Amino acid sequence: MTIRLEEAREIVSEYDASNITIGVLGSHSAEEVGVSAKAMGFKTLVVCQKGREELYARYNKHLFDHVLMVDRFSDMVSEEVQEKMINLNTIFIPNRSFSVYVGYDNIEKVFRVPLYGNRMILRAEERGEERNQYWLLEKAGIKMPRRFSKPEEIDRLVIVKVQQKKKPLERAFFYASSPQEYYERAEELIRRDVISEEGLGKARIEEYVLGQKFNANFQGWVLKDVFDDFDLLGFDDRKQTNLHGVLGLPAKSQLSLDVPVKNEEVGHYGLTMRESLKPLVYRAAEKFRRICEKEYPPGMIGLFALQGAIAYDAEDPEQKRLEFYVFDVSPRIPGCPCVGPTSPEMRRLTLKYLSLLRRHGLERIETPMDLPMLEIKHAAVNNRLEEIVT
Repeated sequence: MTIRLEEAREIVSEYDASNITIGVLGSHSAEEVGVSAKAMGFKTLVVCQKGREELYARYNKHLFDHVLMVDRFSDMVSEEVQEKMINLNTIFIPNRSFSVYVGYDNIEKVFRVPLYGNRMILRAEERGEERNQYWLLEKAGIKMPRRFSKPEEIDRLVIVKVQQKKKPLERAFFYASSPQEYYERAEELIRRDVISEEGLGKARIEEYVLGQKFNANFQGWVLKDVFDDFDLLGFDDRKQTNLHGVLGLPAKSQLSLDVPVKNEEVGHYGLTMRESLKPLVYRAAEKFRRICEKEYPPGMIGLFALQGAIAYDAEDPEQKRLEFYVFDVSPRIPGCPCVGPTSPEMRRLTLKYLSLLRRHGLERIETPMDLPMLEIKHAAVNNRLEEIVT
């Protein structure tokens, strides 16, 4: 039995809207949540796993009014912890760590604390799910790299996306140009205990798109009579270990290495995009918004990202047409603090929503998380919290 939309709305209807607490799991992007929630005047709460609380409970304790300690992150669905959050009028912000460590069944069936975000769409991020992110992208008609259903079909450079054996949050990508190379690379990673046979069986094999990568970050609004349907916040790309260490070496030294290449995300950096290409990204986001509303009502709430690349269209023999290819989707906070100071879109959004910002005591939008906090604040002040939670 899943947590029905009506249940979350009934709980939030009993909240003291003038005393809302913003909650987050202590990992991934909790600092971003704490900064923006504090700037908007909210109380804050972070759930920390024992042994992993130092960043939040010690170095950044000024960001959080309440620190809830649990033995394991999944323990936050206990009735005791949930009651504490509900008694503090908590609206919880889901991040990737919340999905992975708490688990989709717990989120959908046990965790009663109202979420700003669509709790039912979080599961779509997992590649093994039937109605997953790729299913959504395909149904939306969004450009994607060609997928290969089995290694024997490989006839060009591909990237193979496999979950790491010992790190559920990370993947161990590898590259191959032929079936033989696929099996050689896969066997090496299995031998080194980086991936498992089971993980390889669930791997996604797709054409490697030769283009500049862009993570396109968006805010999907619920209160469309106040805000637009969605807004583009800006672009970033990832820094990964040990991939970027390998790429920093001369080609001769790269070839002499005998270590498996890993794509473990360790940071982000900001990018800008040529204006003439931005319509490609807006159109993709609009298609994604519409398919989410249809397949996962009430749709995409809050921050999300389309991770892709600008590259020449593979179906264009003269290579004159550029396209935005989408590889992956983040149907929750992408975790991209670099976007705030590096994005011209953020400055334009300040102008767009200036009167609304001033109404709530702010002068500018500084980080992506400011956008969800602005909608929550507006909903709280105007007795509309029931509309924006699931």
